[in-house]
Amino acid sequence: MEPFVALMRRYCIDYTARHDLSVCDDIMVPGYTLHMGTHDLAGRDEFYKPAAAAQFRQFPGLCLTVNEIICSGDRLALRFTEHGASVRHDGAQAAWSGIGLYRWDGQRLLENYVEQDYLARRRQLAEGRPDGVEPPAVAPWDTRSIPGDPAAEDVVRAWLDAGDLTAVTADDGQPPHRLLAPARTEISVLFSAGPRVAFHAVQHGPLADDAPRFADDGEAMLHLAGVVRVQGGEIAGGRVIRDRLGLLRRLDLGHSTEARP
Repeated sequence: MEPFVALMRRYCIDYTARHDLSVCDDIMVPGYTLHMGTHDLAGRDEFYKPAAAAQFRQFPGLCLTVNEIICSGDRLALRFTEHGASVRHDGAQAAWSGIGLYRWDGQRLLENYVEQDYLARRRQLAEGRPDGVEPPAVAPWDTRSIPGDPAAEDVVRAWLDAGDLTAVTADDGQPPHRLLAPARTEISVLFSAGPRVAFHAVQHGPLADDAPRFADDGEAMLHLAGVVRVQGGEIAGGRVIRDRLGLLRRLDLGHSTEARP
């Protein structure tokens, strides 16, 4: 088995599926850092484990289904669905998508840039109607590392700069509604495994569709992660997860006089 993939198998099965936080000591360095939205949880024991424990308490039967893995050797991207029943919502069920980009030191995980569709989760828990779980990857643990393709990476960088996501599926499986008219895009991580390219980025710009501005400088900020496929010099499909809930919360705070200092 590919060494990085074998490590992620422990991450998904021994740790996440069994809710066994003790496994984190074996698979993560003490300084393990999780980047999600505007949050950076730096420290395996101080910050990451308590956050994971809170998730397991809310969803005591939480499951993780692996939908896709790509690996370049030193980088790995995992597209997944988390699903379970929330004790905070009288047992209401939900299934929500996520994409994480992991880096390791050859033995243990160093960091993860991840986005999860918490807006879809909130909708399902409020309505009491869960979405279906996306199909699992047929053989995720047999994934082999593939050298990167710089030309494919250049295509994705240009596509992100343009800010048009219409070539992919976004969030909860729908065509992506344009949320921003991005003036610029900052790429946190981008790597490829053959023609498939994974990335984490932050878009900056005014809200689309003449929505009211809420940031002092007239710009909004939207975090997103994706795994896309390049063919013939163009984006030929893929999946993007955006931090829509974080954007909505910042919008609410920006319009709330009580929230202003």
